[in-house]
Amino acid sequence: MTTANCSIKPAWTPVTIGLMVLGFVVFWPLGLAMLAYILWGDRFHGMARDARDQWRASPFKGAMDNMAQGTAYGRTGNVAFDDYRERELKRLEEERAKLDAMRAEFDDFLRELRRARDQEEFDRFMANRGRTPGADPA
Repeated sequence: MTTANCSIKPAWTPVTIGLMVLGFVVFWPLGLAMLAYILWGDRFHGMARDARDQWRASPFKGAMDNMAQGTAYGRTGNVAFDDYRERELKRLEEERAKLDAMRAEFDDFLRELRRARDQEEFDRFMANRGRTPGADPA
């Protein structure tokens, strides 16, 4: 007894048509994916290879590699400009750190302000708590 080949080939066969219809019934993107596989499935490997070759030749690949290495900006070759850029980026980082510290101080100030307001409201509640419900709280 021989075993049948279970792979589904990209062609208009009853199995692929049935899977496409079933895909549309269950969830339409599955049916659309099956239709794309039927039409272009035999070219997927070539398209993937072409896309990889185009990416390797792309000027964006170098920029993405630089970002992945942690150097978001590559050297330009002009030493004076590169030094200037590094100094400016360092200055901007220091300014950012100052702004972050000021923001933290302001957040602390607001937190303390809210705590004082809440304490005042709580004290007023406790003072009015023993009074009769019909009495004017003001």
